Amino acid sequence: MENIATTSPEDSESVGAQEMRGAPRFTLLIRAARLVAAQGEFVCVIRDISETGVSVRLFHALPPDDTFELHMPGGRVYSVKRIWVRENEAGLEFANPVDVAQIINEVSEYPKRGLRLGLHFPITITSLTDSCEGVVENLSQQGARFECDALFAIDQTLRLSGAGAFKDVRAKVRWRRDRQYGVVFDDTFTLGDFARFAARLQAPSLLAS
Repeated sequence: MENIATTSPEDSESVGAQEMRGAPRFTLLIRAARLVAAQGEFVCVIRDISETGVSVRLFHALPPDDTFELHMPGGRVYSVKRIWVRENEAGLEFANPVDVAQIINEVSEYPKRGLRLGLHFPITITSLTDSCEGVVENLSQQGARFECDALFAIDQTLRLSGAGAFKDVRAKVRWRRDRQYGVVFDDTFTLGDFARFAARLQAPSLLAS
């Protein structure tokens, strides 16, 4: 990972943006986080942070909401509001005071925790001997949880087919619980492909250039 510090756009004239620029700025290791809006859950990459706000990069346009929830890798959730937007970058202000050291420590504590989104979409699950319809309940770059009526074995290889980037994905069963299965993909999604798939599934207008 690379340490990168950024600043808010110089042409922003809002009071909030000025306050964000004036606060002490702490550089973070670039980390993926979950930005929750009215349209759904989206991938963002934290660029830098201060006591008043955070700047993030997305792989598509920022949802049009004024307020969001920022879900950190370790599980903490922060209410934030839009301050500035420049192409696929945004400055977000914390609704309440935050402990910057706590956030940085959390990033260090969970250096490899994967980002998981609560995406729901139908798929077809196919094995060598069976095929059934199912529904994905959450998704990460490395795997998914889905529900279906068929019985599959632990370590069994499956082919998952759905919409867009989720066509003909090969996966292996890691766990099962009643009608729910957890699978790991043979080929993982890049962060950009994962982010764009989530946007296309929930709010395709965000991908319009």
